[in-house]
Amino acid sequence: MRKPQPPLSVWAPDVTEVTLVADGTERAMTRASDGWWHPLDAVDDVTDYGFVLDGEGPFPDPRSRRQPSGVHELSRRFDPNAHAWGDRSWTGRQLAGGVIYELHIGTFTPAGTLDAAVERLDHLVSLGIDFVELLPVNAFNGTHNWGYDGVLWYAVHEPYGGPAAYQRFVDACHARGLGVIQDVVYNHLGPSGNYLPKYGPYLSEGSNTWGSSLNLDRPGSDTVRDYIIDNALMWFDDYHVDGLRLDAVHALVDHRATHVLEELATEAAAFSTFLGRPLSLIAESDLNDPTLITPREAGGYGIDAQWSDDFHHAVHVALTGETSGYYADFASLDALAKVLTRGFFHDGTFSSFRDRHHGRPIDSQRMPAWRLVVANQNHDQIGNRAVGDRLSAQLDAGQLAIAAALTLLVPFTPMLFMGEEWGASTPWQFFTSHPEPELGTATAEGRIAEFARMGWDPAIVPDPQDPATFATSKLRWDEVEQGEHAGILSTYQALLRLRREHAEFSDPRLTLVEVAVDDDEKWLRVRRGELSLVVNFSDVERTVREDASEILFAASSGAATATLAAGRIALPAHSVAVVRR
Repeated sequence: MRKPQPPLSVWAPDVTEVTLVADGTERAMTRASDGWWHPLDAVDDVTDYGFVLDGEGPFPDPRSRRQPSGVHELSRRFDPNAHAWGDRSWTGRQLAGGVIYELHIGTFTPAGTLDAAVERLDHLVSLGIDFVELLPVNAFNGTHNWGYDGVLWYAVHEPYGGPAAYQRFVDACHARGLGVIQDVVYNHLGPSGNYLPKYGPYLSEGSNTWGSSLNLDRPGSDTVRDYIIDNALMWFDDYHVDGLRLDAVHALVDHRATHVLEELATEAAAFSTFLGRPLSLIAESDLNDPTLITPREAGGYGIDAQWSDDFHHAVHVALTGETSGYYADFASLDALAKVLTRGFFHDGTFSSFRDRHHGRPIDSQRMPAWRLVVANQNHDQIGNRAVGDRLSAQLDAGQLAIAAALTLLVPFTPMLFMGEEWGASTPWQFFTSHPEPELGTATAEGRIAEFARMGWDPAIVPDPQDPATFATSKLRWDEVEQGEHAGILSTYQALLRLRREHAEFSDPRLTLVEVAVDDDEKWLRVRRGELSLVVNFSDVERTVREDASEILFAASSGAATATLAAGRIALPAHSVAVVRR
């Protein structure tokens, strides 16, 4: 880990005068040759502070650990060493073989806090989860949003409970054997409360879909890269997290010889050696480029894993029949078969959505499939739909069981989205709470106009600024033990139990996956050694040749279930079965 700067120092290379405002008192600062400013006097007793830059401010500290009054106000010091950790026996979890559960603190429980989330961890343990992945928790303006509008990356959002609550949450997870993965956003900053440009060249001249890009390769970029990597190491060190999910890394523009992702992977690996426990990096990437997850010694960046949207698209189309937009290329079940055996669908093939060729192949002989994180639902694929509807809003119990089986019993690293395991009835919509009226109006109007262009009735698109949109997206935990929800939960529990009991289902070798498919009759068989997963996507019964001796699991949309006879398996409509030869 890099040597920290003295307390209350700040990097402001282009500013001619910096004044520290600490607990209502102004204190002079002196500039070092590297652009860092340091207080002239001792500052050990300071609580709330900020910086005045050339007479403007005070502004919060770019490395602030607490923002008790919001991102526009003074920072507050926080001692990460004050927490008495109870996880000294925690040796971590490797990502390989694990199951991830993605959740958003604000909507996971009615209270929407880290402490409240602790009360639901036993549910995840009983389900068979290995890692909890939190959507971004860094400080943003307003009370609630998805977390991707963060502007102070070192501070935990105060309404969630702040940094002390975060430490309690991680401790509670480790006590239950759960690893913690934190979603972090290094490709852009939110639209309100971003004071970094006032301090120095943190941003580049370019921009991406979500805002200004970070300066990763221009003058001053050494310290900007330190800002990113130090933040990543902070989560590992001060908060004991076990992994980071790196948002939209394709938006990180870096032309230096060593990409910032490679540098981050190197630093994380070195720190993992020091800590004596695994530290995982998972990238979200739109590139379908296995270079990301190729080890550094083999010429890659050394990131441990990446999300695979192709898996989601193939499963979604097979179950829903939706073929608009980026779903168009996945209309055939052959697309799902390819994903299950080669990892990516677009691996140099033509993408009609992009109107160009896309991706490159994975070396299935050498690349373990656990390096691809897959999901049939996640925050993006639900929340970026016009009304934020889950699969449970349009599929029956048999189809939901198919989605679960395909996600949990294939050679990748599976990830569930909160509430998926009981077919939650609540949507997960796009919500914001911008305090600035003009920003709130622009966000709402932009969202509605976007879906209107795609043919949706503007009247049904929720207003992201309406508090009801946020409230509607909160899970209803009273559903868990009710009717069909309880049945879906038992399906997930059974499938996760199969995954734990049979090594074939977590075996990451793509070369050992055999897939047969009939696109006309809409059935698919995935053979893993002596075990097979057989799926009927159609709405009528199908019979598939399968020389099996017993059925280990079966689920359907009705009372009928799969049966074996004379080397064949009969599958009711919308059903799935796991059989042993």
